[in-house]
Amino acid sequence: MIDRLRQILEMIRFSHTLFALPFALLAAAMAWTVPPHVAFRWRDLLGILLCMVFARSAAMAFNRIADRRLDAVNPRTAGRHLPTGRLTVASVAVFTAISSGGFVVATLCFLPNWLPLACSVPVLLFLLAYSLSKRFTALSHFWLGASLMLAPLAAWVAIRGPILLGDPLDALPAGLLALGVLLWVAGFDVIYACQDATFDAQAGLRSLPVKLGVPGALRLAAACHFAMVGALIALALLCPRLELGWIYGAGVLAVAVLLVYEHWLVSPQDLTRVNVAFFQVNVFVSIGLLLVGLIDLLT
Repeated sequence: MIDRLRQILEMIRFSHTLFALPFALLAAAMAWTVPPHVAFRWRDLLGILLCMVFARSAAMAFNRIADRRLDAVNPRTAGRHLPTGRLTVASVAVFTAISSGGFVVATLCFLPNWLPLACSVPVLLFLLAYSLSKRFTALSHFWLGASLMLAPLAAWVAIRGPILLGDPLDALPAGLLALGVLLWVAGFDVIYACQDATFDAQAGLRSLPVKLGVPGALRLAAACHFAMVGALIALALLCPRLELGWIYGAGVLAVAVLLVYEHWLVSPQDLTRVNVAFFQVNVFVSIGLLLVGLIDLLT
């Protein structure tokens, strides 16, 4: 049992939670500090953490089930847990169901704010549906981006739901941060997908590297990341309530430099450093932005 749990945690790559979780926490910090003020509650913070972990675990496990046959014939993914038999479909399905249920139950932490509970099932279905998107749209990268952009939006709704019901424009800070997340994730997922362009074309799967070619896809990814920096700048300029200053500005500049470095690492002729660009650089982006945002908001 312990070994199976270890294999499941290895399969879902728990460390990849670091992509979206920092943005959920940054949105939460903004939601607690921006006027009109909402009182901090530890159970809200616990609810955000639990929802993030359960939602991502359910989505990742379902992705492995949905893609198991494709993974088995793709040389890059043939060594994954389901194709090699280290885990069974039944065990991963049970884990998916438990994680899905845990996500819905975790939204009870936000009561008496009922919006998270009401939205939990539609949000979960949207997250799970991403795993099927490459079968019918080349825009699956943006679906993934939209899935992760729900992290800051959901955190904002969880904390400021009653205020939002009376003033939808209250969500502008979370909306701009979410737009940045959407563009950021879509861009780096396009880069990651470039290494599977040949396989995807042969398997009849849709992706932007298949549709545009690897050079065109990398140019689009760069455009997404350029626009992401624009969204982060707009967050400071259009939301004066946040009082974001030079510390946040320096962080955005650092993010821009990191994204330039990410694109320098890969080219149509050399995709060998995609994993460095995908994981290491982007973890610095998400955690770094969280840190500078917290420092600026709380000082």
